[in-house]
Formats: sequence, structure tokens, C-alpha cells
Amino acid sequence: MTRVLVEVQQALESLYRVEPANDVRDYVITEEHRGALHLDRAPREQLLLREAPGELEIGLFIDQRALRRLEPGLDDANLGEFLLAVEGVSHFLYVMVRARAGRPFSGLELELQAEVDKFLLVLLIAWAAHRGPPERLSERLRDRLFSRVRFHADLSDEERDRYTTANAAAFEYAASLETRYLRRHAIPDMLGEMRRFYRLGCADKLDLIADHRQRARKAA
Repeated sequence: MTRVLVEVQQALESLYRVEPANDVRDYVITEEHRGALHLDRAPREQLLLREAPGELEIGLFIDQRALRRLEPGLDDANLGEFLLAVEGVSHFLYVMVRARAGRPFSGLELELQAEVDKFLLVLLIAWAAHRGPPERLSERLRDRLFSRVRFHADLSDEERDRYTTANAAAFEYAASLETRYLRRHAIPDMLGEMRRFYRLGCADKLDLIADHRQRARKAA
């Protein structure tokens, strides 16, 4: 059931050319385990972090029903479940990569990178399946991922601000990639930029997105 998680992990490690991390499946926790922690929120995907002396403890919860729906393979009917899996693995891998390098990270940084990872993986999968020109795929995917989105009512103000900021920034970045690369089918060039983007800190990611926004306005 958790095979899809390691496949997503390997895909992201390959795309971003990062050193393989520990197997994500070793960090997956059950609903019973999470329930015993008495957390304030229990969403369908949740990365749990706890600092201990000299180490970082990690647990990843992903709704097992969602993973079961992915067992036959990815299609339009279970895209939501796939996005849930990608988000969880993205969070896990990003934390592992940052921790290994001794670099700090923020909640906003995790959410922004996860939004970008979802866009990238689904785009490449759909394009590889010959479902149309990448720029048209990107338009539909941006609408699906970033425009038709709803946030849980039980989010705190800080959480809502984080999610809305990540969503808006990822939408802008995806639109920029579409304009600069996908319309001319320059996939290798796009991946080169996205590998550099992956290694930036949160402030630098947001600055890069803002810079592309300003350039697009001047060019319009």
C-alpha cells in the first residue's frame, strides 16, 4: 500500500538530484499512533516533527484509505489522493535534505515547495503519457491545483496565512515556468531552474517569484 510513497520519493530525488534519503516508509505512522499523541488537528496528511538532543524525530501520517485508492494506478479519479501522497513525501524529503545539510527551514518553505512539487510531478506524468502540449497541461493543472482550492475551516490564522501565501506563490511560479519554458517545450531548461529553486531558502524563493512577476509585467 505504501509503495507509491517510495516511488514518489525516488521521483523527487531524481528530479532534484539530491542524495537519496532514508526510506519514507520507515517513518509512516498509523492512525492509532497519531491518535495517541492527542494533537489539535488530524488532517489526512501530516508531518510530525520533534527535536530531541542531537536528533530530529520525524513521523509522517497519510490517510491509508487514500493510499489504497492509488493501488490500481494513477488516473483522474484518484488525482486528489496522489496529490496528498506527493505533499507528504515532499515535506518528508525536504526536511531530510535540509537536516542533512544543517540548514533551517520554515513551515511556509515546506508548503511552498510541496505545491511546486505537486505541479511538477503531475505535469511530467501527464506529459509523458502524451496527454497534450505541456503549456496546455500546465494551464489546466494550475487551475486544478491553485485556483479551485479550499482550506479547512479549523486552520488557525497563522496556518491559513501560510497556506494561502504558498498557494499564491506557487501559482505565480507555475505561470512563470509556463511562459518562460513550457510554451517553447524547453523541459530540460525548466528542470535546471527548478533544481536551483529547490536549493534556495524561503526568502530567496519568494524573491525569485517576485522578480519574475515584475519582469512579466514589464514585458506585457
